[in-house]
Formats: sequence, structure tokens, C-alpha cells
Amino acid sequence: MKNKPLYRDVYALITLVVSGALCAGLVFLLYNKYLNTLGFEENLKKLTSIYIGISGFLSAILMVFLAASAMNQKTYKAKIIHKISKTTQKMHNFRTIAELLFKSDIWLPGLREYMEKEYGSLSYFDVKEFYKGKSKLAIEFLQETHHFGETENLYLELKSLLMTDPNEKQIPETIDYPIFYDSDIIAKWVEHKSGSGLWYVFGYKFGHYKDSLNFEAVFERHREKILTLANTIDNEVFDSSSFNDIFFSRLWEYLTKDVIPKLSQFQSHIDRKTPRLIYYLYIVFLLLMVFGVLVPLTYLMLGFSIFAVIISYSIVISTIFYVAVTFHIFLSKEVNR
Repeated sequence: MKNKPLYRDVYALITLVVSGALCAGLVFLLYNKYLNTLGFEENLKKLTSIYIGISGFLSAILMVFLAASAMNQKTYKAKIIHKISKTTQKMHNFRTIAELLFKSDIWLPGLREYMEKEYGSLSYFDVKEFYKGKSKLAIEFLQETHHFGETENLYLELKSLLMTDPNEKQIPETIDYPIFYDSDIIAKWVEHKSGSGLWYVFGYKFGHYKDSLNFEAVFERHREKILTLANTIDNEVFDSSSFNDIFFSRLWEYLTKDVIPKLSQFQSHIDRKTPRLIYYLYIVFLLLMVFGVLVPLTYLMLGFSIFAVIISYSIVISTIFYVAVTFHIFLSKEVNR
């Protein structure tokens, strides 16, 4: 199966070389025919009108197909944008919850000051990618004896959800809520499963962390806001929830299993490139229009050299040959895409 793409590429390349040779051969044969056959130019002029008509007809079909494909692409992206906007809003709500917790006094005294002073330029992603050796600070952080009940990792993970760029180190005072999240930050969230550590702690290890995370320190109005945001995210899942570890376990599980994967899925559709088949057919359309219609038409109207028509005939015929032999390759690539 792995050899099939290579086989197809080699096959298309060989066909292109053969088509080029066919074009050169036709130019040679037709020009030789013109030099050695009396009345050949008059016969070529008579055929040129038919040639223009066929080329124009094929070009019109391709133009309609390309226009329809462009409209379908636009409609498809509009549907994806509609879907991703709902998921994006859910991510906004999750990040607002993360911001409220991140800036609250839920942490042990001195944790925030320690992290921002000693590891202010360290990100959760740096720690997860310590094995790449890009961040000495990440290695230092992992070797450090943690004095805050191992909540330093939770602090960094929560901080990662407030980022909109994986390269940023400091979280701004005013958190940015973009219309669409950048592919790079979504990829990092997916790669390092941002939120899964929080889910694990609240769902399975809260007994170990309950003395290091003070829920009572969260303002009452912020608790109500967090519960309201959770209900906005999914009323069925978070209806009648209480502000406790069970609620946060379900909350971060929902983020990890539902929202971030959907963001990634929809983003991949948004970023999907125009199919190669469209470019392929556009090139065919362009060749037909230029060498099948415009050049022969100019020859008839302005009396250009017969050599221009010979080249046009040769290019169009070799193009049709190439399309006939390779079209199934581009079609199968699009079907399997």
C-alpha cells in the first residue's frame, strides 16, 4: 500500500514525458506536412473552426465544473464555520472558568509568586517536551523538589488553557478570546492533552490534593459564574452541579474528550487545501482556452504564422492524451483523500 503513491507519481511523471514527446513529434510532423504538401494550410484553416468549437465546448464544461466546485467549497466551509463557532464558544467558556480559577486564591500561599518569579517563562508545553532538550528551564523544573503539594504542574496546565499561542510565556492581564483559535495552539492542546491532568487530579487523586487546593477561597460570585458557564457549555451534563471536586472532574473530562477534539477536527476541515483535482482541471482549462481557442482565433483574424496553429494543435492533442491516461490517478487520489 505504501508503494502506491510512489507508483502513481512515477506513472504521472512518465506520462508527462511521453505527452511532451508526443507534442514535439506532432509539431515536427505537422510542420513537415506543411512544407511538403500543397494546400495543407488551407485544409488546416478549414479544420481550425471545428477545432475552436470543440475546444471552446470542452472549456465551457470545465469552467462550469470549476465554478460549481468553488461554490461547493464555499458552502462546505460555511457549514464547518457554523459548527466550529459553537465549539469555539464552549472553549471560550472553559477558558473563562480556567481564568477564574487561575487568578483565584485556590492555590497554596506563595505558589503563584514562586511560579511567576522562578518559572515565569516556562510553559506547560515546555515541560511536556523536556525530552527534546529545547528548554533547560523545563529540566530544572522537573528536577526541582516541589514544595506546594505538587500543584505546580496543575498551575502550568491551567495556564496553558489561557494561551492563544504556544510560544507565549506570559499570560496577559486581559485574556484574549479570538473568533477562531489558531491551529498551532489547538495542536498543542491535543498533543499534550491539556485538561487531562486536571481531570485526573479531581477525578482520581483529589484526596491527595485536597489540602493543597482551597475551594473555599473562590469568591461566591465566581463560583456561581463558573456553574452558570458550565450549564451554558452543556445543560444536560452540568445541570444541578455543585461546586466540588466531582463537578470539576466532569468539567475537565468534558473538555478533554469533547471540546478540544472537536476543535481539532473542525480546524482540520477549515485548513483543508483545495483538492489537487481542481488545480489539475484548471490547468487543462487554461491550456484549452489559450491554445485551443485564443491562439487559433487570433490566427484566423490576424493572419498569424501557420506555425502558431501547429503548436496549438500539438499542445491540445498532447494535453488530451495526458488527461485521458492520468485522470483516473487524480480522481482516485481525491476519492481516497
